[in-house]
Amino acid sequence: MDMLTTPSRVIPAATYHRERWRNGLGWTREILRLPEQGDWQLRLSIAEIEQDAAFSAFPGVERELVLLEGEGLRLRFADGRCETLLPPYQRLRFAGEDALTGELVDGATRDFNLMWRRADLHAELLHRPLVGSMLFFSEPQAAWAIHLLAGQAGFEDAALPPLQAGDTAWLGAGERRRFTLTGGGELLAIRVTPAGG
Repeated sequence: MDMLTTPSRVIPAATYHRERWRNGLGWTREILRLPEQGDWQLRLSIAEIEQDAAFSAFPGVERELVLLEGEGLRLRFADGRCETLLPPYQRLRFAGEDALTGELVDGATRDFNLMWRRADLHAELLHRPLVGSMLFFSEPQAAWAIHLLAGQAGFEDAALPPLQAGDTAWLGAGERRRFTLTGGGELLAIRVTPAGG
């Protein structure tokens, strides 16, 4: 899992790459893809949904969607399931193979999108308030991605720039190391490990 050892860095929101969905029905701002070249195994992005639209299929991929902005997003699955994501920050995990349509509850939404190839990786997404300090430990088989939803924060013990709302930090796997994040706000923290690990 060499990609998990990608060096730690902060990815400012202003640098996210904006591109059309594969089906042309929406926009995505890509935050991170690993590996950076070729077929990705881990991808973080923000979807901009301006109209009711079918979601692209991603066979072999697990997905977790978090409502960032807007009045809500209804996910209508081909098998009859219906789940509605409401503010603030409701989320849902589902299989990339699932056929579904996103329906806007009342106007456009922005949605955090975590995707990983289930045969290779396992990802766990946590939504947490940040009040004071929070510790994250990188390990030989564990990396973290931290997306700051609101507020501001900085790492006390790492040569990384501070985080503003909307920025993302990648803490690469490697020798066990403690990262102390200090500030105030809310964040999404994603722990990434090899599948079966």
